[in-house]
Amino acid sequence: MIFKCIIVDDEPPATRILKNYIEKVFFLEEIGVFNDSLKALEFLNLNKVDVIFLDIQMPQLTGLQLSRIISKDVRIIFTTAYPDFALEGYELNAVDYLLKPIAFERFYQAVSKLNSDYKTEHTNTNTASQFVFIKTDGKNKFKKILLNDILYLESLQNYVCIHTAKQQIITHSSLKNIIESLPQNDFIQIHKSYVVAFKQIESTDSLSVFVNTKELPIGATFKDAFFERIDKNKI
Repeated sequence: MIFKCIIVDDEPPATRILKNYIEKVFFLEEIGVFNDSLKALEFLNLNKVDVIFLDIQMPQLTGLQLSRIISKDVRIIFTTAYPDFALEGYELNAVDYLLKPIAFERFYQAVSKLNSDYKTEHTNTNTASQFVFIKTDGKNKFKKILLNDILYLESLQNYVCIHTAKQQIITHSSLKNIIESLPQNDFIQIHKSYVVAFKQIESTDSLSVFVNTKELPIGATFKDAFFERIDKNKI
């Protein structure tokens, strides 16, 4: 799931930081920046938006006022320099409330809730028909990948390679980011550099997992959890 985002903030330094953070998260796509709430409202009436990073202290129409007008389907993450607004923000069912200056770790914690909410809303969907869009070479270029096609994921420093039987797709992301967007029952991490699709495992021993004839190492940190999962599926 790629969440289409807009930024509504009248402080240029804040918008620059948010744009930079959004570009680092593979499941976010920035489609607009507004320093005026009324212009943002006009855009919302004409375009599909999933998430708003919304400053509370805005001219003409405050962020709190705007949040009461827009569709309930749009998720809101408030951003402000004033902690006194936090309680009112949560009462409006905001996803989160970020206090400026915003650290990337805190930003990522907030946007991760989007994936958690999305997975909760879609727990009854058929896994066989599920897919994700992965950001590839280009700011706005995404590739659709069926979850059933994924064999394993491999961390390559600042990139992740997604291996399928037919191709390899490389995206600028961390393995942790991608794991959090995948169904936990279908994938398992076996090493700091590898996550495998559980149903694609052909065999395993105490040191390795074999997927599509490829031998992948089992890391000591992940060994106990992996074999607990294996034990639950033994006959």
